[in-house]
Amino acid sequence: MKINITAIIKSKLETLEETKNVLIELAIKSKKETACIQYDLHQDNKKHDLFILHEIWESEEGLALHETQSHFLQFITKAPEFLAEPVLVYKTNKIA
Repeated sequence: MKINITAIIKSKLETLEETKNVLIELAIKSKKETACIQYDLHQDNKKHDLFILHEIWESEEGLALHETQSHFLQFITKAPEFLAEPVLVYKTNKIA
């Protein structure tokens, strides 16, 4: 079963460009993973420090494998340096 993820990420204002660059790199590398169906990065039009990731993974196993990849682990390790608050992650089921 496909896994849909929405992650809400709030950057510190002083690290906005670093956050954006790290997230772009994360998206580029994640899209290359076999189990990745979709991995989109969005930035809010008005609140430029707010980013949204929309991800679709083939399965729980594929998502679990993603969470062991070096690019994901680097993001998790560096996140406290440039994020204003913890990442909010929602796993959802598409209903329409």
